[in-house]
Amino acid sequence: MDRLLDKLIILFICTISLSAYEDIAPPVIACLAAAAISAAIQLLDRRRSAAVLTGIISVMCFFFPVMICTMPLIFYDSLRQHRSWLMLPAAAALLSGSSLGISQTLLTLSAAAAAYIIFRRTSALEESVERLTALRDESKEKNIVLAEQNYRLLEAQDNAVRLATLKERNRIAREIHDNVGHMLTRSLLQSGALMIINKDEKLKEPLASLKDTLDTAMTSIRQSVHDLHDDSVDLRASIEENLRPARERFTVKNEYDAGNDIPGNIKFCVAGVVRESVSNAIKHSDGDRLSVIFREHPAFYQLLVEDNGSASEIHETGIGLKNMEDRARSVGGNIRFTPSASGFRIFMSIPKKQGEAYEDSSDR
Repeated sequence: MDRLLDKLIILFICTISLSAYEDIAPPVIACLAAAAISAAIQLLDRRRSAAVLTGIISVMCFFFPVMICTMPLIFYDSLRQHRSWLMLPAAAALLSGSSLGISQTLLTLSAAAAAYIIFRRTSALEESVERLTALRDESKEKNIVLAEQNYRLLEAQDNAVRLATLKERNRIAREIHDNVGHMLTRSLLQSGALMIINKDEKLKEPLASLKDTLDTAMTSIRQSVHDLHDDSVDLRASIEENLRPARERFTVKNEYDAGNDIPGNIKFCVAGVVRESVSNAIKHSDGDRLSVIFREHPAFYQLLVEDNGSASEIHETGIGLKNMEDRARSVGGNIRFTPSASGFRIFMSIPKKQGEAYEDSSDR
């Protein structure tokens, strides 16, 4: 839009110079030709054909002097194309004593000066717009990077808080087990001994009630310790810890995509299968890559352990594979072992509802 407005202003100045001709046909033809060629030059934008058109109309000024009056419009385009030297033939025709009058010559030179000034103004405006656009894009990019860094920082903070919480739960569970649990155990033994040596019939019922109360308290303490310990298990850290011995021999790939609310029995099952799988890979695999992928889906958990060692078949089911089968079965899951010439794969899936049912039944 700015270019069109600039050209209209320049063309208006050119028409003032063309109005000095008595015959209306040559000025109209020159004006239309200049406008068409200017549009073509802008459409071709810095191509070789645009330079050819500019040179042709500049040379035509020697043969058709009326075209000189429209040259400021072409001069504006040549400045935008960075080819203003192509206007030298038109300038030579203007200064070589053409048929233009003094007033037409002055108007043409004034139009050329106006074209140059307008070009500089528009170019400065476009450069400012480009700089502002680049600054806006850079600002958006930095905002995106900053948002990503803030997200990572918040995620790291959340992980740090979660790890601190898990450690504190583990410490509390250990304190309850070591202190309160031992004292309750000693109280149970003492109450049992008192019941044995007691000869007073009046004390039998209170002692039995005391022992029942201590038994209930002991059961409650054990359940609390069990729950705290299960919650304090960090499955991601446990898998990473089990993979540590394999990193000496294998290029390890570990992908973990699951939430934090995983039942304790499933955590122990997955960690145990990973530990057994890594141990088997270290002992029996001749490969150099080991992959462990654990994902949580809406209805089930999925574990894949795979190495690239050659294992065309399972010669015998050892204790390790049997233990993994038992672990999967204990939470209602399925596990498959797939040997092949390209590697050994262990795939386990655990339904969520069934795993929760198994956990509830084990608590009862």
